[in-house]
Amino acid sequence: MTGRGGGQPRSGAGGRAKSGKPRPGTGGYGKRRLEGKGPTPPAQLRPGHPAQRRAAAAAAPGTRGTAARRDLQAPRPGTRATARQRGSGIAPEVIAGRNAVLESLRATVPVIALHVGPRLDADQRISEAIALAAGRGIPVVEAGRAELDRLTGGAVHQGLALRVRPYSYAHPDDLISRAAEAAQPPLIVALDGVTDPRNLGAIARSAAAFGAHGVLVPVRRAAGVTAGAWKASAGTLARVPVAQAPNLAAALAGYAGAGLFVVGLDAGAETPIDELSLADGPLVLVIGSEGRGLSRLVAERCDVVARIPISGLANSLNAGVAAGIALYEVARLRAAGGS
Repeated sequence: MTGRGGGQPRSGAGGRAKSGKPRPGTGGYGKRRLEGKGPTPPAQLRPGHPAQRRAAAAAAPGTRGTAARRDLQAPRPGTRATARQRGSGIAPEVIAGRNAVLESLRATVPVIALHVGPRLDADQRISEAIALAAGRGIPVVEAGRAELDRLTGGAVHQGLALRVRPYSYAHPDDLISRAAEAAQPPLIVALDGVTDPRNLGAIARSAAAFGAHGVLVPVRRAAGVTAGAWKASAGTLARVPVAQAPNLAAALAGYAGAGLFVVGLDAGAETPIDELSLADGPLVLVIGSEGRGLSRLVAERCDVVARIPISGLANSLNAGVAAGIALYEVARLRAAGGS
């Protein structure tokens, strides 16, 4: 019997030609029975495995420098990189993307520099962004793609990135001083557990519209003035100061000691906000988070708890919307009391 090409017959073990019928196996009980190699060792003990190389690099003396850290952070072959390697797109104080950069420049967000990638396609947004930055005296820096990826944390930057200047927070007492300089009773908005920077920006915008003298936020577990807050405020954060307090309840106690009334918003309160008798006096309006509301310690510091009457299908309001409605009612009651 010849092979397909007319060559010599194929031979199996021992040089004998294979027959058409397969030979039965031994089931592992023959002379050459299979022998197991024992349990699979951990990855860090397998020679040549990336985990073993990382462990060896970390344990070797004098190798905890840049090369060792780079090896420890390298993704495994054939796997997708983690958010740390690829970037999550939330690099602090950096705005990425053509639309976002252009909107921020239009909103007069305080900027350190505009970074522009090379060989960009013709786009009106790019031309306008460069023109706005040049008109405000903002440095325009040409950057390569790798530099833009590093700067934006791997976000989709489309060749444009904006570095936002770090915000300089006020002291809680500065908000009272600002009201005294304007010869007005203080009106301060305090945020308890509001973690979305866009809500902070929207509240700052309402505070500017209705005559508040500033916004107070806690240092921890709260939104800060980031690029997202600047965008949501439409530039009003340049006119409304934001103060930080290490302890919000203690700061409210300090305001109460200075003669200010502390009013909290809560959906279950009895007093409607439009009937608030303290509105024409020095006031701190406390806004809680949408889900949790006011924390226990903060609620205990409130002189009065008021509610916004809701007659529709929704049972709660976004923190930014609630603050806008409450500030409008306080401004209306103050105007009615002064007339």
